[in-house]
Amino acid sequence: MDSWSRKRYLILEPPTEEDNCPDQERLLRSLRPEFHQVILELPVLRKMSALCQEACWQVTASLSWDGYRWHLVELEKGDTTQRHYGLCADLGSTTLALELIHMDTGEVLYQTSGLNRQTAYGEDILTRIFYCKDHPERLEELRRETLESFQALFDRAEEETGISISRDCLNLVVSGNTTMTHFLYGLDPFPVFAAPYAVRTLAPQVYRGEELGFPLKGHVYSYPSKANYLGGDILSGMIATGIPFGEELCVFLDIGTNGELVIGNQEFLISGAGAAGPALEGGVVKTGMRAEPGAVDRVELREGQFHLHVLGEQEPRGICGSGIVDLIAQLFLEGWLDMRGKLQEGSTPLICPREEQELAVEYGPGLFFYQSDIDEFLKTKAAANTMVEYLLRQLGLQLSDIQRFYVAGAFGTHISKEAGVTVGLYPDIPRDQLILPGNTSLDGARQMLLHREYRERVEEILDKMEYVQFGAVEDFLQIMVAATAIPHTEYQRYPSVMEQLAKRGRPLE
Repeated sequence: MDSWSRKRYLILEPPTEEDNCPDQERLLRSLRPEFHQVILELPVLRKMSALCQEACWQVTASLSWDGYRWHLVELEKGDTTQRHYGLCADLGSTTLALELIHMDTGEVLYQTSGLNRQTAYGEDILTRIFYCKDHPERLEELRRETLESFQALFDRAEEETGISISRDCLNLVVSGNTTMTHFLYGLDPFPVFAAPYAVRTLAPQVYRGEELGFPLKGHVYSYPSKANYLGGDILSGMIATGIPFGEELCVFLDIGTNGELVIGNQEFLISGAGAAGPALEGGVVKTGMRAEPGAVDRVELREGQFHLHVLGEQEPRGICGSGIVDLIAQLFLEGWLDMRGKLQEGSTPLICPREEQELAVEYGPGLFFYQSDIDEFLKTKAAANTMVEYLLRQLGLQLSDIQRFYVAGAFGTHISKEAGVTVGLYPDIPRDQLILPGNTSLDGARQMLLHREYRERVEEILDKMEYVQFGAVEDFLQIMVAATAIPHTEYQRYPSVMEQLAKRGRPLE
């Protein structure tokens, strides 16, 4: 395994009158056959001589790769090569996910996730960006919140595994969108969202963990971004899925506040990004919430009654993204919601006017899903649908040409395929071609941590990847209007949905 770190047990020859070279040279010459030029870090230089003498010249050297050269970052008495670990993380705008990896075997020893503490400054990214605009001290606040989010997970990992992060973990690979990367490095993210979109960086250098505020002696690598809206999490997804290395023609779609899309294979890659709206994140839904205890994540409608699955097996407090998609799919199939996405008053006593006479459906005790909530969701799903259609059209391709359709991210993991197809969020293709790979951002970070060569491959991917900013496409909104219908204005594109409706005696004409 060609990872970003190494630990080597060394038995050195003590100095003699015949061999009285400096201790630094004595140490480095034992490493040169394997590592060639090695940079000896100052803290190691300072303690090297005394430590080697105390250890009878039997020591373990810890080395970290900076992308170009090896650095000797730690020296320990005796053989500690079994304590060789690394970290990888998906830095999302809401959630931070972390894995602790054994660097010699590649085994995932521990996985955890937690809230990104930046959310205390705003649920959505724009609120955080405006909070720190022109206020360097506030930007530093958000950077510290990011580091504290990491530290909380480090502490949890130490408690659960007994592994010391500061002593035994050398390197960290982080995958995140362009804005999250800016916050991590203490860079003003305002240009990410403001013309001319000249962001501070798309590809941060590899820095020592201690420089960034991490308790790590090795280095931190962050996946580079392609553009302001197409972040390192998507590049990480490319490594995780292997799309740029295979012959199969694939679509990779990640839906969040922004919709990010890549189509291609080893021959070509075309990407695009644009605002998709936060409807799936629960942020704009009146009773919406994150996927946490009390959130409705599954909805069934049987004999005119809702049957809910609630996370944490407790009373429902709101509804999260997967529950929203289930709910809208069930409303449509039952005929309580028409093709235009309008609630049908009189179809059930559960639909009635509520605040300011706006129609809403009561999906749980005291929990209402409003017409405006549905409208916001339809904008999100229409944007995602249109991104795919537009790029395929630009390439002269049809959906039938696509062999694998990946839906990544948390929503791709938890939204059911059938519900996603029913509402038109996913295309109506053979279900084995519709792949929900989970957290590809974290998967790609792990692959990078364990395989240094992926750094060069990511650079190659960036070089050949074309990028389209959907906000600049003139007819994008016109195409999007057709996709706001459920499942689509051209409903013939969704034969399986038509079949379901026909079985229920509700064929679309």
